[in-house]
Amino acid sequence: MPEIHIERVHSLGLAAARKLAFRWAETAEEKLDMECTYEEGKTSDLVSFTRAGVNGELKVTKDHFVLDARLGFLLGAFKERIETEIVKNLDKLLAEKDPHKAWDSAVAKHGEKKKEKEKTAPAKKAPAAKKAK
Repeated sequence: MPEIHIERVHSLGLAAARKLAFRWAETAEEKLDMECTYEEGKTSDLVSFTRAGVNGELKVTKDHFVLDARLGFLLGAFKERIETEIVKNLDKLLAEKDPHKAWDSAVAKHGEKKKEKEKTAPAKKAPAAKKAK
């Protein structure tokens, strides 16, 4: 069974992180037809989510978000796309609330684009060595 594991560090504190996680759960219910349950704890919260083909949890602490999801057989084929969307949406929410994350996200995106260009750029040939006379 394909699994997704995403961790994000933040500087929001538990109260603000809780609000953001609750918003994430509402969006998951509305847009992805997920069934979410939210459990508040003293030092961390847990959002459990499920729908046909996927289930998982989002753990919320004062300085971390940790998402673990398990995909069923059919959705497993779309793991990379699903993971990309989750990362994009979580990073967007974090960037709205955590100014440091907006900068970190922009820097990370720039690094990813640079790496992608390097992967797709044609290989350069080394110049021919000159023979000494």
